[in-house]
Amino acid sequence: MHSVSEVQASVSRKKKRRGGRMQRMESLAGFLFVSPMLLGVTVMVLLPILAALYLSFTEWSMITGIEGIKWIGMENFDKLFHDTKFLKGLRNNAIFLLTVPVYLAISLILAVLINKFVYMKGFFKVIYFLPYISSVVAVATVWRVLFHPSMGPVNQFLMSVGIDNPPKWIADPQFALVSVMMISVWISIGYNMIVYMAGLQSIPRDLYEAADIDGANGFVRFFRITLPMLSPTTFFLLITGIIYTFKVFDIIAVLTAGGPAGSTNVIVYYLYETAFVNLKIGYASSQAIFLFLCVLVITFVQWVGQKKWVNY
Repeated sequence: MHSVSEVQASVSRKKKRRGGRMQRMESLAGFLFVSPMLLGVTVMVLLPILAALYLSFTEWSMITGIEGIKWIGMENFDKLFHDTKFLKGLRNNAIFLLTVPVYLAISLILAVLINKFVYMKGFFKVIYFLPYISSVVAVATVWRVLFHPSMGPVNQFLMSVGIDNPPKWIADPQFALVSVMMISVWISIGYNMIVYMAGLQSIPRDLYEAADIDGANGFVRFFRITLPMLSPTTFFLLITGIIYTFKVFDIIAVLTAGGPAGSTNVIVYYLYETAFVNLKIGYASSQAIFLFLCVLVITFVQWVGQKKWVNY
């Protein structure tokens, strides 16, 4: 006969074995559910990153085949900092970063106004969101017509109000990058505005009611309640916006192709030319790794700095 304690210990061991078996079955089921996504991320993201990291230390053209890969060490990275075209693209990317605070400010103002003072909010959401979801080719075509140096509506209006020699916009090296930045701001406003409106609707009304009781005016409520409560939303949009500016390619490829005179050339467009026009895969990979490191460093700095101004 077994004692009561021995029976209890045996039951406990059986429960543990059954629990461990159930836990393993649940883990296996969860892994099977996420395995298609893991496979896609591995094949489409992780492996290309590792391949680009390796190729950045090589000299290779795709037409020579895999056997044509030649290890050259740090030569590609050394070449980057002496490549005037690459450095100009890096400078243009740095200037393009200025679009982020501009469209964040405009989006926030529009979100506050529409959320508080405008009826038919859904209609305005759709109107402002249309440029973001529209075809890049269609958007570029429209703006190419608007910015036409002589017959475009923009310059026609400027001449009608007394400006005899308006800018040539995308045809002028001094104004081409500014023109693309204006288009980027126009495209990005709708998405950021909708995200801000979602953030505004999540702010507790009690805070505004307490501020009204204390006699706070609209400006005080905006800077003491709205902005701090929207800081997580602003942080998210700031990071995604900066990453987008470093990846900007489509609007430049369709509208200016990096011209005129390289004035709108950015890192990703130069990377595309290097890899798929000039077929210098190794050098293009070094540019991709450098771009990856730039985005990583900027994101890390923002992530550390957000502790001082983001309120969760």
